[in-house]
Amino acid sequence: MDDMSTHDDPIRLLALRDTPLSLDEVYAAVEHDAAGGTDIFVGTVRDHDGGKGVTALEYSAHPTAADELRRIAEKICADHDVLALAAVHRVGLLEINDVAVIVAVSCAHRGEAFEACRKLIDTLKHEVPIWKHQRFADGTDEWVAAC
Repeated sequence: MDDMSTHDDPIRLLALRDTPLSLDEVYAAVEHDAAGGTDIFVGTVRDHDGGKGVTALEYSAHPTAADELRRIAEKICADHDVLALAAVHRVGLLEINDVAVIVAVSCAHRGEAFEACRKLIDTLKHEVPIWKHQRFADGTDEWVAAC
């Protein structure tokens, strides 16, 4: 799912992709002449979780994930003075250091951009139905709900 909205809409880019994510693409999507602050969060696959070594992750998204991502983006824009917003999340198999998610928000002031971006990633992680299947170095694995 890719959604490139018009520049009248502050939601510039929403996507769930099985291909590598581009920080340059996300930053370009949230550039705005009136922005005094742009905040970007990049989530990567780390090599450990809960004291165990991680070898890879596989993300799966429910068919409603794109709709939930849009709903959250709209709420963030309504609750904050957002000029531009973008959020992209990987699905499929990812290796250590791969980029799993990028969210970005531009606002007139840095404080609002920080607050809106943090709310965006925290809400995405808790409410968008994306699950990760963690594979551990000891051969075990586990499913974790809501990325």
